[in-house]
Amino acid sequence: MRPVRFVALGDSLTEGVGDPVGEGWRGWAALLADGLGESVEFTNLAVSGSQTRDVLERQLPAGLALRPDVVSVVVGVNDTLRCTFDIHAVASRLDAVYASFASQGAVVLTACLPDPGAMLGLPGALARPLARRQRAVNTVVHALSERYGAVHLHAAEGAWLMDRAMWSADRLHPGERGHRQLAVRFHALLAQAGTATGREPSPEPEFPVTTTSASLWWLATAGTGWVARRCTDLLPQLLRLAADEVGHRARGTSARLDLRASAAVSAALAAVAVSLPERGPEAA
Repeated sequence: MRPVRFVALGDSLTEGVGDPVGEGWRGWAALLADGLGESVEFTNLAVSGSQTRDVLERQLPAGLALRPDVVSVVVGVNDTLRCTFDIHAVASRLDAVYASFASQGAVVLTACLPDPGAMLGLPGALARPLARRQRAVNTVVHALSERYGAVHLHAAEGAWLMDRAMWSADRLHPGERGHRQLAVRFHALLAQAGTATGREPSPEPEFPVTTTSASLWWLATAGTGWVARRCTDLLPQLLRLAADEVGHRARGTSARLDLRASAAVSAALAAVAVSLPERGPEAA
């Protein structure tokens, strides 16, 4: 019997940041791979810092060449942390990626994610614009996942998000326990669909919890640099967005910002829908 081919696309979350093993990262996708069947060929194409453009232009061609049976596409947070954020572009790129794998007959895994501002504990005026962006990305992922019949994990909500034991020192990436939680939840969805036939990943950590001092040292060195590299170009714009947020709250017109964001998402999805080819009765 041919091995199940599982290919993972995305950013640092899927690369495994927060779940160190040896000199590298493991992560939820590698943990999930072991539970897909007796024989699995797993390839992780995810790269830290990737945006939807990187997945479309660099990871997609390599992924299609592998002709996966199961493919995960979890990306979008880095888009929200850039001054170039454009929900129309995000929707267009994700639509192209999902459609490409769906046309090959692959089972596509997707997830909506918590907003980075809340996870970092930023002040409200700074957190709300990021939350609005992440909600926009999540809405697009929800809609496109339904369109292509993807196996979708709701990872943007739940009590586990507030459990510090699930997260690494930077509060943006899961620790080993958090990565295992993602693997367990994806496995349950795939098992329900009859795609995962292997043993459920263990939710219990394999390695000792990182000490507080070690976590702080990582955050003060590599972790702080990681965040800084991804937010430098956003900071001036984020400060402007925060000032706009404060101004609207003072005038009692904050709802306009939410309405504006919702209208942009609707327009982005409408534009993608227009670009879809006609589906015949056999595809319905």
